Amino acid sequence: MLMVDTPRSSDRRGGPAPGGRARRIDPRDRAQLADSPVSLRRIWRLFAPHRARMAFVTALIVATSIIGLAQPFLVREVVDVAIPHQDVPLLLAAVGAMIGVAVLTSLFGVVQTWQSATIGQRVMHRLRTDVFAHLQRQSLGFFTRTRAGEVQSRLTNDINGMQDVVTSTATSIAANVTTTIATSVAMVAISWRLALLSLVVMPPAIWLTRRVALLRRTITAQQQARLADLNVQIEEGLSVSGIRLAKTLGAGPANAARFADTSADLVDLELRSSLAGRWRMATMQIIFAVIPALIYLVAGLPATSGGMTIGTLIAFTGLQATLFRPLMGLLNVGAQVVASLALFSRVFDYLDLQPDVPEPAAPVLLDPQHVRGEVRFENVGFRYPGADRDALTDVNVSVPAGASLALVGATGSGKSTLASLVSRLNDTTTGRVTIDGVDVRDLDAQTLAAIVGVVSQETYLVHASIRDNLRLARPGADDAELWQALAAAQVADHVAGLPEGLDTIVGARGHRFSGGEQQRIAVARTILRDPRILVLDEATSALDTATERALQDALDRLRVGRTTITIAHRLATIEDADEIAVLDHGRVVEQGPRASLLDAHGRFAALAAA
Repeated sequence: MLMVDTPRSSDRRGGPAPGGRARRIDPRDRAQLADSPVSLRRIWRLFAPHRARMAFVTALIVATSIIGLAQPFLVREVVDVAIPHQDVPLLLAAVGAMIGVAVLTSLFGVVQTWQSATIGQRVMHRLRTDVFAHLQRQSLGFFTRTRAGEVQSRLTNDINGMQDVVTSTATSIAANVTTTIATSVAMVAISWRLALLSLVVMPPAIWLTRRVALLRRTITAQQQARLADLNVQIEEGLSVSGIRLAKTLGAGPANAARFADTSADLVDLELRSSLAGRWRMATMQIIFAVIPALIYLVAGLPATSGGMTIGTLIAFTGLQATLFRPLMGLLNVGAQVVASLALFSRVFDYLDLQPDVPEPAAPVLLDPQHVRGEVRFENVGFRYPGADRDALTDVNVSVPAGASLALVGATGSGKSTLASLVSRLNDTTTGRVTIDGVDVRDLDAQTLAAIVGVVSQETYLVHASIRDNLRLARPGADDAELWQALAAAQVADHVAGLPEGLDTIVGARGHRFSGGEQQRIAVARTILRDPRILVLDEATSALDTATERALQDALDRLRVGRTTITIAHRLATIEDADEIAVLDHGRVVEQGPRASLLDAHGRFAALAAA
């Protein structure tokens, strides 16, 4: 049970209806499967826990199709026997049976939808949580290389489509197959002559309908592409930045002309789409008029009627009308199979990602409460994936427990990259980074996060209350501890002055607060975690002079007894550092206390003078 399709733009393609959009195999789906083939056994493993429920759904589909076929035979009995002979008991029984069939098939349909939706939702839940958890284990580099929209699409569009595997496409295919077979058998049983006529007439009718539907699908695809172009032009051309660019470059008339061309293309496509839609409707109307008319003709001619009764004719035309829908649906099976497999392939691609920063197979047990905090960079080299040169080369630096190291250098010298290795945002290409002699690659992520606290220059606050943002660091912290951390970060008075205090919602990415306030809340969050090692990546960069001094004092008090690695462009923030390492193009070119580096009149002295 595989068939599903992936939503593309505004096109949520579902099961086919009579005369609905026909399906061609999307070249993108073919390419996806060529790059990443899918094992049917792996797909089956997703549904294996629900095989009993799936068997039940299949049984309901078959039962519904078979029971529904009783209606034409009941109609024939009413028309040919009950009414002409005024057989009231038979009439009541037949009518009661007709109502019973309708009620029973409807109830079966409700149960079928409930059961199939349950399967789809549970499979979707498992995949969604598995993919999200697996992506949490990916390195920072993965997210810098991958568009955020693509990640979101895999977690929403692709995985949401999994529900359609059971609730829509798979069940419709099963129903179409069952209905087609059962209806064909019933048509032959009622009248083999009329069944033979349908066998001759139906194929060209279905072919014509499909050709018209495919034509409209092609036009619709072109229409969506041009509409996307129009939206991009509106977004780019009428934004503040776009208007500024157009005015400074004098590009306004060219933008207007380009927009007019796109709009004119849309007019043409709209007209073609409307005409194709009208042709589709006209084709369907003709087919649904011609086929019954031919059946009436054959039934009325003495040479071909074979003594056919009115009831038989009515029953047969009813069956014939129901055959068109499942046949059209079955014509789309090939495209649905490919699209479904492509959807699974895209999701499995993410599940098969190997983390750049993998969890250790046998992590070293290191109690964060008893870590001394000695950090060593031993022959460290690092190169970003796809880069043509190393970002770090043969770095050897030691930071004794409780000491402070400052990393300075020009932009791009490797300061942030070196610091990122301590918290394993990246892993070394060569060499190693150790904490108390233990390679950080041998510590599990939770232990390392408890030991190393990071405050970066890019503050991130989630869209929640201040309390919730702080408790990301320590979920069990009480309000007293939260206020203590805020006070240490020199932001308690500001939060206390807010109408809702700790319950104040910070807004998306903390937009309700200034950059300095956001950074101080982030510092408070790190303080609350109480790490043994602090990595401060331009932690005070967004603060004014007075607030920076106050926060620096708080950080100075916080650093007592902790190992601190500070990255700074403003040398005034690292005056009290025990050791300074000067980086240039990924190499440590100078190292030592501030005074000795100044006396050496080398690179650090030049930076200080600048």
